[in-house]
Amino acid sequence: MLETILRAAYDKMTEETFATTPHLSVAMTTARDYDTPTGSGNTLTSSSSRGPDFMFRCAIVIIGIIGAAANGLVLYAMVASKHHKKQLLIFNQNVFDLCSCLLLVITYTLKLCDIYLIGTLGYWLCMILLSENLLWCTVNGSVINLLSIAIERYLKVVHPALGKKLLRKWVLRAVIALTWLGSATYNSAVVFTTSRVIDGVCYGYAFWESQMSAAIYGVWHFVSFFVIVLFGFIFCYGRILVVIRRQARVVAAYSNRGHGSSNAEAHSHRVQANVVKTMILVCALYVVTCLPELLFYFLVNLGVDLPFSGSAYYIVVTCFVFVYVCANPLIYVIKFDPVKRILVNLIPCQKAFVQPSESIEMNSARTASNRTCQTQTGK
Repeated sequence: MLETILRAAYDKMTEETFATTPHLSVAMTTARDYDTPTGSGNTLTSSSSRGPDFMFRCAIVIIGIIGAAANGLVLYAMVASKHHKKQLLIFNQNVFDLCSCLLLVITYTLKLCDIYLIGTLGYWLCMILLSENLLWCTVNGSVINLLSIAIERYLKVVHPALGKKLLRKWVLRAVIALTWLGSATYNSAVVFTTSRVIDGVCYGYAFWESQMSAAIYGVWHFVSFFVIVLFGFIFCYGRILVVIRRQARVVAAYSNRGHGSSNAEAHSHRVQANVVKTMILVCALYVVTCLPELLFYFLVNLGVDLPFSGSAYYIVVTCFVFVYVCANPLIYVIKFDPVKRILVNLIPCQKAFVQPSESIEMNSARTASNRTCQTQTGK
């Protein structure tokens, strides 16, 4: 009976649409213990398999929990240090990462529950969560925001007069709103036109009108989220590093002349350089970890037959993407001084170490003060 149902569903799919491998996975479905062939010759792997796929989903949930906790700490540190007002786009980047981790936990927990989808509720559950629509809205939004940060840094450092004129608070807030709305619109448009619920199973990013439409979208997605983004990173941060080195030489020469006001300029330069170095590391992490996923999706939509199973590729490349989302907080902790200071103060042993030293210094100061007073009185 089950085989008859699957065969009927398959015949219907092949008659109506051209089915290709899902957006980021051949495992982006909620199914029972079977595989459904697609029109391109690939397979959509069931999410309830108790083999490597099941273990993979469990690992992803754990990664999401760890990433959510780490991103939450970074957001707390930014708020506590008041840098959420000074660095609006960087704060928004961490909000994206936190939402990605939370949605990672929610989405893959639902996949582990192996829900049979029926009716309107099942349809919307597929389109919003099980297809990973919301999850990839936040991931794609973080990429757009990352490019926005590069442009913001470029204007501030390379064209300070123009940057001061353009980068007002309301402009930055508008950019933040556009990153959220743009990523949600882009991702949802693809999901709602290429996803379906068949026999209680959610198939996301799976159904295209033709191989040509899938190929065009694959090329567009790769160019938009890798080629253009990488070019933006290289151009903006390349020019920024040239200007920062020039400024460093000027500050050093100014300091050698003995001008006292150079201390403030040197401090401002160090802060600017620290922010730029932090964002360069974040961008480099994005390029390294997300290239395999983008290349995988690009090749799949072009109809290239991969030498290994699509599911195995998916597990590897998706792990890279989720590591990027969860590893970002480590960069902020290591390189971003305001975040580092706040988080170090949260460590109990650090407080226990600092407090005795502070009390010793205070006692020494009091002793010295008492001796001074006694000496003056004796005189």
